[in-house]
Amino acid sequence: MSKIMAEYIWVDGQKPSAKLRSKTKIVDGPVRSLADLPDWGFDGSSTYQAEGHFSDCQLKPATYIPDPIRGGENILVLCEVLNADGSVHVSNTRAHLRGVAEEFKSHDSWFGIEQEYTFFEGVKPLGWPSNGFPAPQGGYYCGVGADEVFGRPIVEKHMELCLKAGITLSGINSEVMPGQWEFQVGPLGPLAAADQLWLCRWLLYRVAEDFKVSATLDPKPVKGDWNGAGAHTNFSTNAMRAPGGIEVVKAACEKLKLKHSEHIAVYGAHNEERLTGKHETSSMTDFRYGVSDRGASIRIPMATANSGMGYLEDRRPAANMDPYQVCAKLIETICG
Repeated sequence: MSKIMAEYIWVDGQKPSAKLRSKTKIVDGPVRSLADLPDWGFDGSSTYQAEGHFSDCQLKPATYIPDPIRGGENILVLCEVLNADGSVHVSNTRAHLRGVAEEFKSHDSWFGIEQEYTFFEGVKPLGWPSNGFPAPQGGYYCGVGADEVFGRPIVEKHMELCLKAGITLSGINSEVMPGQWEFQVGPLGPLAAADQLWLCRWLLYRVAEDFKVSATLDPKPVKGDWNGAGAHTNFSTNAMRAPGGIEVVKAACEKLKLKHSEHIAVYGAHNEERLTGKHETSSMTDFRYGVSDRGASIRIPMATANSGMGYLEDRRPAANMDPYQVCAKLIETICG
């Protein structure tokens, strides 16, 4: 029986934005199913998930993928956090999404999430001059050339590892602000989309370590006339994807309008710094939707409008959003 390295990964209890933690467990391989992976414990007092006098929390393996960094039969294990008695920990937002996904499974919801992020080298974005600012925005988005694009080797390595791990990555691109990039996960069902986004984030942080660079999900990494960072969330149901689905999309937008403030509440911390009505965003206090409108809260893609069926793009979530909460909220509002 071979020994393998299983990297147990979980979402901590830090507020206002949870972060990822991980540690390695040596287990007997090969691992063929979740049943082969034992539960594990950790010190919750060091992750904002418990008090020091009663600090034990449990890690319950929820899904796993090949570890593309260590290779071989080694794996990355995404876990749910439980209390010592086995009940769901208050920081465990995946458990709620599990219930929502099951309740509304007949709608066959699909998600595609566009994760924007910014590389930092020390206290400044990667590629920025030591003093002052780079040239204004304009040539960086989907740019090419060493004067406009910074961090491509990290991005390429991250993409390669995600694909090697079997993650449903659908693309990458450099973004509007120099040092800023995006990857897209999906289309997938709610749990798979959210799980894979967290695993993609972990791989991004881990790869960036090797380049001595950090990746941040701050919604407004540089103040002033620079684009923020979002996590645009594309959503559809089987009714939206069927002929005539455009009317279902419009009805969904009307439902989202009524619940705007509830969604904003779980769409990421400090989002008010990003949702100003400038830099391809809607104002945080307003709600509107429109075809091809990147300044709207909800964009109905041109392809959806032209074919009369498809999906909508919720442009409100910030880069630091919790995908478990965002996916659950969209399903509850639109399918409920």
